[in-house]
Amino acid sequence: MNDLGFIHRFVPAPAGIDAPRTLLMLHGTGGNENDLLDLGRTIDPRAAILSPRGQVLENGAPRFFRRLAEGVFDEADVVARSHELAAFVGEAIRHYKIDPAQMVAVGYSNGANIAAAMVLLGVAEFPKAIFFRAMVPLSNPAPVTAKTNGILISEGRFDQIAHPDQGAHLERLLQQTGAKVDLIFQTAGHELIGSDVAAAQQWLASIA
Repeated sequence: MNDLGFIHRFVPAPAGIDAPRTLLMLHGTGGNENDLLDLGRTIDPRAAILSPRGQVLENGAPRFFRRLAEGVFDEADVVARSHELAAFVGEAIRHYKIDPAQMVAVGYSNGANIAAAMVLLGVAEFPKAIFFRAMVPLSNPAPVTAKTNGILISEGRFDQIAHPDQGAHLERLLQQTGAKVDLIFQTAGHELIGSDVAAAQQWLASIA
């Protein structure tokens, strides 16, 4: 679908689920609205899934915001795109009758970075979030009190893109918004592995 401002997929929760959780799935560079559907179903088979496609193209590869070089972000664009995505999420909440109190953002790489930026800017509607292989999207965000109060960050110890020290820096910034942050490390690089999925499942079960 391409209404509400973003090409996206919405997959309702299975029939008979009362007050279902909704997973906001945010793909990495080169992904699209279909890439993380299976990951979402695996993390929580009972959840609805909302999955938008990033609107920035880098050599034809969709992203959620511009970067100037590998690991160097266009922070003005990060801010603008964060507000743009937040507006889409708000429209989707109304259109699909999503309970925002039951929304969890699940982002991988670039998708994790835009979700983290939304939290740091105070425009995120989701109260919980899972960030896989995240980096610091904004170098000096203004102080805010975020609606997001619980975050899991899962980083790779051998990640050459999102270096492990990025996770610790991001943890500190997110904690300054009032969020409780759990930072864990996997024996992996930038790719997702089974223990990422298991950790996400366990974390969601702990906050249910």
